[in-house]
Amino acid sequence: MFYKRFIRYLIPMVIATLVSGGLPAGAAKEGARKIVVFTEGINEAARDQLIARTGGVKEKDLPLIDGAVVVLSDKASERALQVNPNVLRVDDDVAVFALEHKVNTQAAQVLPWGIDRIDAELVWPTGNTADPINVGIIDTGISKDHPDLKANIKGGINTINPRRSWNDDNGHGSHVAGITAALNDTVGVVGAGPSINLYAIKVLGANGSGFLSDVIEGIQWAVANNMDVVNMSLGTSSDIQSFHDAVTAAYNAGVVVVAAAGNSGGAVIFPAAYPEAIAVSATDSSNTIASFSSRGPEVDLAAPGVSIYSTYKGTGYATLSGTSMAAPHVTGSAALVLNTAPGAYDVNSNGAWDPAEVQAKLAATATDLGDPGTDNLYGAGLVNAFAAVQ
Repeated sequence: MFYKRFIRYLIPMVIATLVSGGLPAGAAKEGARKIVVFTEGINEAARDQLIARTGGVKEKDLPLIDGAVVVLSDKASERALQVNPNVLRVDDDVAVFALEHKVNTQAAQVLPWGIDRIDAELVWPTGNTADPINVGIIDTGISKDHPDLKANIKGGINTINPRRSWNDDNGHGSHVAGITAALNDTVGVVGAGPSINLYAIKVLGANGSGFLSDVIEGIQWAVANNMDVVNMSLGTSSDIQSFHDAVTAAYNAGVVVVAAAGNSGGAVIFPAAYPEAIAVSATDSSNTIASFSSRGPEVDLAAPGVSIYSTYKGTGYATLSGTSMAAPHVTGSAALVLNTAPGAYDVNSNGAWDPAEVQAKLAATATDLGDPGTDNLYGAGLVNAFAAVQ
């Protein structure tokens, strides 16, 4: 009898895992996990009472969007929250995935072709290595002991479990970090901004996936800890209002948001599709759009994203392809721009770069590819770090 009950339980679980591609890291074992956004002016105690009365269990608060992550036992609980006048909306806490396309290996090199292609190495002799620009890598973490990264890593957080390390147990985040800011030390590789202050914002687990709410908390941490740029080489096909609200809040706080367009070959995914984010498509060594790269009117810039050699988990190196690899080329370029005076791009005359001004400079100095002008494959064109800092 026990065996039959176990099989009846196990088979649906196996099917669900195969269909979904695996459960997100930290997935709740029971109940539906939701993002509840409250109306303005409702204090935390009142929110907690409301959640408890509807049979929910609060996982954590998301003050950036006036929300909380709540596990609900049934649909009745969700309906009760949706009709409550103190609740603005109830969003699904969807799965978010790292946008890695493939993995292989190759011999070490000092200057990866992508960094060479965007002419970042021409900027460094001028004294601009993006020191002291703060860049948050919202991803699977960063390898804390990697010799090509650790001198630039200044801290971080694990939003999946704040009691645990932000160290990378997947490799994706470390690869992104290396493209952004690997040290210029003649060992291994070098990143676009080799003196950037790196911050590991671990929102995805060892399997490269996680909950949207953990990503939102990562954005929240980035704003609170004065990040100048955040890189999100991750995404979801679901347009969730709470996600858009978080990206907008970061943008309004002066954070440049760079995101990978996606690897489906189809429509641009979120958060890249949001207008407040710089959406980046991927090109190969012939400056041609990668077959896997998402495309559409939301694409702002293109960058190298095929066979990119960079740092990996532990102390290793790997070659990956994906818009995940393209985005950090733009992130590093944005950091180099932020280390210059805005000049004529200071539209609001505040003496500092704003996210829209950084994007305008990167777009105006990009190398036009494809159809003349802005197009759905390359946006304004291939990012050019050297032209952007002139």
